[in-house]
Amino acid sequence: MVVGVLALQGSFNEHIAALKRLGVKGVEVRKPEQLQNVSSLIIPGGESTTMAKLAELHNLFPALREFVQLGKPVWGTCAGLIFLANKATGQKTGGQELIGGLDCTVHRNFFGSQIQSFETELPIPQIVAKEGGPPSFRAVFIRAPAILDVGPDVEVLADIPLSAVENINSNNAIQKEEESSESEKKVIVAVKQGNLLATAFHPELTADTRWHSYFLKMVPEIGEGTSAIISTPTTDQSFIERSIIDFPIYQ
Repeated sequence: MVVGVLALQGSFNEHIAALKRLGVKGVEVRKPEQLQNVSSLIIPGGESTTMAKLAELHNLFPALREFVQLGKPVWGTCAGLIFLANKATGQKTGGQELIGGLDCTVHRNFFGSQIQSFETELPIPQIVAKEGGPPSFRAVFIRAPAILDVGPDVEVLADIPLSAVENINSNNAIQKEEESSESEKKVIVAVKQGNLLATAFHPELTADTRWHSYFLKMVPEIGEGTSAIISTPTTDQSFIERSIIDFPIYQ
């Protein structure tokens, strides 16, 4: 199994390091022809407008769309989520080109600016059912997007109560969402639809590799016929108690 990681900008090195911890080879992808050599693809977090401009410069969008349409597994984290969405709001003037395929609407920078980034314990029952481990995941949100609505074929894997997010109550996007629905105080931050996985947060910036393991198992799940032995750390190694100040973990 060879996993491609789009390496135009952002946290692609961190994803490759996480894959390495699972015994899987991750390779950097910068050109359309390099997609022919990988079984699946991760689109990392970063500055989505910059990534879109670089993808356009290298004529990557047609090849990326074809990769998605062929049913190969693709995981977008943070900016990668924006890329995979069929529709994005809150964009800069002129917007940006999207790959599409994921039936959802994403709000870019929903949680605010860089200084409003945060971490929180995120319940992940579907992931725990497949990967085991603690009932929650320490999710890192950096100038993060959020999913405003999803289509009928999209499975919601995680959402977050807006009341749990500290120090960002003044953000206009959150205020608008709260005003539109007094009874609903949660926003979606992780979804799966067929061969597509998307998270608004950054699993690659933690020591917990369950999201990466979950993604790798999507290859045989959708009938690609790929088999691999994934060497996962023992429970004692993966889920040791750690303080909040261990972020970031990449070395």
